[in-house]
Amino acid sequence: MKTKRKKKKSGAGGRTEEMNKYRSPLVSRYASKEMSYNFSDKKKFTTWRKLWIYLAKAEKALGLPITDAQIAEMESHAEDIDFAMAAEEERKLRHDVMAHVHTFAHCCPTAAPIIHLGATSCYVGDNTDLIALRDGFNILLPKLARVIDRLANFAEEYADLPTLGFTHFQPAQLTTVGKRACLWLQDLVMDVRNLERARDDLRFRGVKGTTGTQASFLQLFQGDHDKVEELDKMVTEMAGFKKAYLVTGQTYSRKVDIDCMSTLASLGASVHKICTDIRLLANLKEIEEPFEKEQIGSSAMPYKRNPMRAERCCSLARHLIALMDDPLQTASVQWLERTLDDSANRRISLPESFLTADIILSTLQNITEGLVVYPKVIERHIRHELPFMATENIIMAIVKAGGNRQECHEKIRVLSQEAAAVVKQEGGDNDLLARIQRDPYFAPILGQLDALLDPKTFIGRAPQQVKTFLAEEVRPLLEPYKANMDVKVELVL
Repeated sequence: MKTKRKKKKSGAGGRTEEMNKYRSPLVSRYASKEMSYNFSDKKKFTTWRKLWIYLAKAEKALGLPITDAQIAEMESHAEDIDFAMAAEEERKLRHDVMAHVHTFAHCCPTAAPIIHLGATSCYVGDNTDLIALRDGFNILLPKLARVIDRLANFAEEYADLPTLGFTHFQPAQLTTVGKRACLWLQDLVMDVRNLERARDDLRFRGVKGTTGTQASFLQLFQGDHDKVEELDKMVTEMAGFKKAYLVTGQTYSRKVDIDCMSTLASLGASVHKICTDIRLLANLKEIEEPFEKEQIGSSAMPYKRNPMRAERCCSLARHLIALMDDPLQTASVQWLERTLDDSANRRISLPESFLTADIILSTLQNITEGLVVYPKVIERHIRHELPFMATENIIMAIVKAGGNRQECHEKIRVLSQEAAAVVKQEGGDNDLLARIQRDPYFAPILGQLDALLDPKTFIGRAPQQVKTFLAEEVRPLLEPYKANMDVKVELVL
């Protein structure tokens, strides 16, 4: 008795059925359409068909008995994949590439004898992965450039605004809000260069055969080495690559995946640092990420404005960093010309790395486009700490007025400890300045105190550093991405 295959439900019933399955939030909740498509089945299997077409065209051009009609038939069916048939074939054959060879051959009966001619599964599998990696970098780089552009604008706007610097998360010498943003930018500028290099270093696997020796193609071309080399070159160029790896096993070296994913993990580290800083500053109420009019920070505490975007970036950045272990382990256990224990792992780790990086950059763009600065809060924090930081300036002023450095140092040490006790033990304000003003010892410099306590005298060359850094390193780096600068992102909350 035959059983009928259940049809996929549509409408409300179909949605209910979908809700009964695990769906990766990387795709269902966060990632962009372009990155989701880049690692989709449609992109993957249409690329396989294009690679088979490239191979047939090159083999025909080099003298194999392949007709224009066969190639035209393949080209006319490059996009119309019968996924149900392919799934049924794979269920029977337990081989995804041969399942799609049979499915393609079914709609191209004339071309069927020459589809996949001389190739191994990794001809389509690995070469498609390399195309996806290249295209993935091309999706990420403009997004990273937009984040840098927004952050550069922010740094420029606040280049002169003094703020407390922190070392060990303890108040330290003043910097500026813009200079701190340049510390974030410095890391992202390095990430752009790393991603560009990883993309540009990618080569094609090309046409190498089952163990990388090109033996099958040498047989097809009756021992003509020049034709085999030309075949490799022609297919590589059709796929949009300048070079192919000169030596491979059955696969391209899995160290290539390490190279690609390490740049993404490094980007994850940069973003985690930036967003952690934003979360710390949000706690200090100095800087906040965007917060919508109707957004709820807490179900229990209505007043809260949680930095959920920055928290999401940190959460996903940890995942991106953790994924780095996969290609390291995979490359280390590839026996001889290859083993298949790389396949299942790479199906997950490669797409997830790019999807996660994509989500992080979209979220960070949203954050950097709407950062809110509270100068009055920043000023209040400076006032609390600046009297302590100004003590060296006060000592120098006393010495210039004829005083003794050691004597002045001791007086300020005593007054500072008294003021610190008020702050720490009584919860009061820092009254060191008032204590200095009341002490007759400091009468010769009282008229200079306002100038000695001007925050702008404590920021060094921070504004000039911002200006130079943006002009010399940041803005030139963004030139190739100018056409993509105005793109907005829709953030899923």
